[in-house]
Formats: sequence, C-alpha cells, structure tokens
Amino acid sequence: MKSITRLLRLWTINRVFIRHGLDELIFNIPFLRPIAFIYHLSPWNWGKQENRPRGERIRRALEDLGPIFIKFGQMLSTRRDLLPDDIVTELTRLQDRVPPFSSAEARRMIEKAYGKSVTEVFQRFETDPMASASIAQVHAAQLWDGKEVVVKVLRPGIEKTIGQDVELMYMMAELLQRYWKEARRLRPVEVVAEYEKTIFDELDLMREAANASQIRRNFEGSTTLYVPAIYWDYTHPNVMVMERIYGIPVGDIEQLKAHNINFKRLGELGVEVFFTQVFRHNFFHADMHPGNIFINATDPQEPQYMAVDFGIVGTLSPADKRYLAENFYAFFQRDYKRVAELHVESGWVPPSTRVDEFESAIRSVCEPIFNLPIKDISFGQFLLRLFQTARRFNMEVQPQLVLLQKTLLNIEGLGRQLYPDLDLWSTAKPFIERWMDEQVGVRALFNGAKVNLPKLLENLPYMPNMLHDIMQQTVQQKLKMQWESQQLETLRKEMRQSQRSNRLAIVGGSLLITATLTMSSAVLPAILGVSLLSWGLGTVGLGLLGYSLLR
Repeated sequence: MKSITRLLRLWTINRVFIRHGLDELIFNIPFLRPIAFIYHLSPWNWGKQENRPRGERIRRALEDLGPIFIKFGQMLSTRRDLLPDDIVTELTRLQDRVPPFSSAEARRMIEKAYGKSVTEVFQRFETDPMASASIAQVHAAQLWDGKEVVVKVLRPGIEKTIGQDVELMYMMAELLQRYWKEARRLRPVEVVAEYEKTIFDELDLMREAANASQIRRNFEGSTTLYVPAIYWDYTHPNVMVMERIYGIPVGDIEQLKAHNINFKRLGELGVEVFFTQVFRHNFFHADMHPGNIFINATDPQEPQYMAVDFGIVGTLSPADKRYLAENFYAFFQRDYKRVAELHVESGWVPPSTRVDEFESAIRSVCEPIFNLPIKDISFGQFLLRLFQTARRFNMEVQPQLVLLQKTLLNIEGLGRQLYPDLDLWSTAKPFIERWMDEQVGVRALFNGAKVNLPKLLENLPYMPNMLHDIMQQTVQQKLKMQWESQQLETLRKEMRQSQRSNRLAIVGGSLLITATLTMSSAVLPAILGVSLLSWGLGTVGLGLLGYSLLR
C-alpha cells in the first residue's frame, strides 16, 4: 500500500512540473540536453506556449507541491550567489506569502480548540491573515484585556501531506543507498529520518511555544534579540497565541536604509546571535529565513533582531559542540593540521585517514576564502571543492548537524543581503576564542570553582563523618579481601589434592584392568610367574584405587 501511495505522489509531482512547464527547464540542464528530444516528443507539449517567467513557474510549482518543497524554496531564496536573481526574487515570495487557506476554516479550528466562539475568546479577530506560510497562517487579534496578539493556526490536513512527502523521500533515499556507491558516506536514509523528526515536531504548536519561551528566557534582558511572549492560556497543539511585534522585515533592505540602519553593526550582531545560541545556550533557531526575522529600528546604530516561528530548533550533543568549537578555533588560527586531527578523532572521517594528506586538502579549500568579505567568496566554488574533498576522504554526512548546516546557509545568505562587506571570520573569531577560554582556559577553572564551591561548603560540616565512613569501608574491604584470599588458598589446596587423587585412581584402575585381562587369558595363566605378577598388579591397582577414593 505504501508503494502505491509513493508512486501516486511521484505522479502528482510529475504532473505539477509539467503543468508549470518545468520539464522544459529540466531538459535545458546541460547534461540532459542530449535527451531533450523527449520533451518535444511528449504530446502535452505540442503547440504549448509558456509565457510566464521561469522564476514564477518554479515558485508556483513549489507552492502546489506543499510544505516540504516550500521550505526547500525558502532556503534557496537566500542564495543569490548560487541562483539567478530572477529565480531568487520569486522564491523570496515563499517566505510569508504562500496562498492562505480559508478564513472560515481557520475560525472553525480555533473554535474547536477553545470550545467557544472566536468572539468570546478575542475582542477583535481579523479575518484576512497577516501572513501565510507552508505549515500555518497567522491572524491579528486583540484579547479582551486589550493586548495585541497574533493567532497562529495549523493548515488543515497538513499531517497527511507531509507524511506522503516524507514517505517519498524515504523511497528516494533507499534507492540511492541501494544503487549509488556514494550513499554510504552521505547516509541519505538517516538524513531523512532526522528531517522527519524535525518536520513533525513543527506540527505541534505547544512544542513551538515551549521553544519560543526557552529562547526568550535565554535572551532575557538582551539588546541583540527579542522574542515575543507566549500566552499559554490560549495555546493548544494546533492554535498558538503570542505577543504581536512591530518591526521591519529583515529582507526589506530599502526600508532599512530609509531608517538609516547601521548595516555593519547589524551584520556583526547577527553573527553574535548565532554563535551565542549554538555554543553558549546550545539551543538555536533553525528556521532563520527572512520571513521569520524582523528588525527593531528604534535605535538605528544599535538595531535589534526580532524573531518569530520557532517550530524548528536545534541542539548539539556536548561532544559535537566541543568538536565544532575546536574546529572553528583551529580554522581561525589557520591550524589545518588540528582541523584534520579533529575530524579523525570525532569519527567524521575513517580512522585510517592520513592526517598530513587531509590537512593539505583542507588547506587548499579554506585558504582561498580566508579573511575575505562575504561578497568576495564564491560560495558555489567553495561547496564544490568541499564536496570533492569529502568524497576523496570518505567523509560521512553527520545527520545530527544537518539543521546547523541549514542554519549556517541561512545566516550566510542574510549576511550577503545585509552587509556584503562583512568579514565573517574576524567577527566570529573573538567569540569563539572567548568561548574556548571559558571551556578549557583559566576562566573555565574559575567558573568551575565558582559553581562547585557552594556545594563544597554545604558538605564541609559532614566531611569528618564522610572520612570516617570511607576509612571504615576501606578496613572492611581489606578484611573482605583477606577472607576471600584465604578462601581462594583453601580452594587451591583442595584442587591440588583432587588432582593427586584422580591421578592415583587412574593408575590404580589401569593396573587392575591389566591384571584382570592377563588372568582371563587362555594361555598366560598356565605360567605361574605370570599369574603371580597379575595377582600383584591387581592388588596394587586395587589398593591405589581404594586409597584415592578414600581421599
């Protein structure tokens, strides 16, 4: 049944591509041009005239295909260095202008969640949505106490659509893993599994509200990032109510310029916010496309970021966080040997990898972009060389880092839009150095003492009793070990005695058997000497056997 569902979904995707004329674009890709005749032979393309721009066709196809494809388009919308401007401009419309579902349906879902009419819950509820995204849409409203809020409502039937797309992704990943030799290194099934967990977590608005509350608490009192408050009394798994904020969309460069925003400072603050979330809080906003970020322009020289939509957040294990921080630190020091060693130590490349060769490859990738402003870095060329290096050294994809890598792409894309002259390396270097000092330097020793000193002082009055208990346990352990040693020695003696007895029994039994066989012979008993010898052997054998049994 699953296979049929997947094939139907694949057919739907095909049909959408054909309806929007994307098959023409696909066959224009250089390595597919030799088989472009298939496009012209297809009956549905005979006499077809497509006048819409290619960017619009791509955007409309992604909208029709649903949330997962829309999110892919949102990520690409920040990559002006990888895609033509006309396509990127259209993809930016996916950030908060996805076609909305009906307001009547939104009201029905809200009333079902609260068990009462919308007018009883809100003093004012705006029917037309403020914004509509791939997973949900938001409406402006006002509570009866006068607070301005936004109401986020999940799209109806969204779980089924996402489930079908995830099943299709699994099918493609399994085919890749079976028939493509690179798949073992890229681990496509594990990557899809990680994405599945992330996307289904996003469908629970209670979880999103908790994520928002956590990040708000992490940045409480901060002037760099503001997170709106959650109204828990009005929040349900498919409806969430939060404080309404007023800011300039981060992608609206013209409006930011009109407010005389300090773009250099804005770029630096963006880097600081990212590294603070990842390394200090270990809890980061992983869906930072321009539709989710706003700017508070009250102080143009010290602008403040304002974030919404916390359905996707990321965390790192202590080991991954440590390895990443050390990699960044070594990179900023241009210590490529240490970068290579860390990749081997962390298991990201096989343990048999030659560090000197890997170091040389990393240097050839990283050195050309070092200390360059973002605008002068060819990100496409950098990715190409990085992939070549990864393939050569069998570097495995780390599924647990996919969200972080996606967030880095978004951050770097935003940086290109806001302040292309930003030197990402020199901006991030002091933060990483400070964090490393806090983890392994003198400051780490001081912080550790500061954290543990209250616990030490609290237990100080109990130290004499604790020392007495330890000494008593040590004595008891020694006595126990002496007793066990005596028991072992007794056991060894018994085993030696048993072995001697067994030897005597074997010898005695052998002599007795020999004597019996000799006496029972038809010829030998006639000889008196032989008879006496047999009786002697039998007597000795019987004696030895009896002695061994008695022992």
